[in-house]
Amino acid sequence: MPLVVVVLSALLSGCGDDVGKVSLGWFTTKDVVIDAVTDPKVSGVTCHISRVEANLDLADPSDMSIACRQTGAITAAEIATIDKSKAGEVVFKESLSILFKSLKVRRIYDAEHQTLIYLSYSTKETNGSHKHSLSTVPLWGTPAWQPTPITATP
Repeated sequence: MPLVVVVLSALLSGCGDDVGKVSLGWFTTKDVVIDAVTDPKVSGVTCHISRVEANLDLADPSDMSIACRQTGAITAAEIATIDKSKAGEVVFKESLSILFKSLKVRRIYDAEHQTLIYLSYSTKETNGSHKHSLSTVPLWGTPAWQPTPITATP
């Protein structure tokens, strides 16, 4: 039985938890939804994503906001497992409509500044723009921080 719990936890770790919902008014079917998403490879990072949910519309608006923070330990072993390419990797995605629009969150590692960058974006262009939002989590003060060598200047 414990193995089942571990497997289910691993499968659901990238899914968002609906932590808040605010109505935009009496005469609208739209709400602001706030999801909490834990990075599946860096468990010490939680991102909160706010987006508009249009319950009776065919497509949701693409505007969203993201704020990511350190909420637990971040280890060097976790950082070693992440994609360090310029494009990073998708850590969360959610369909926003039946018209092929989705919200994605991508993690990019800034090695020079030892910072995790989380980019949320819509996969469909809206009014000439792909909507996006950015948040960063510095590794300073975590076990994952790697001190840079000090070089002497002549």
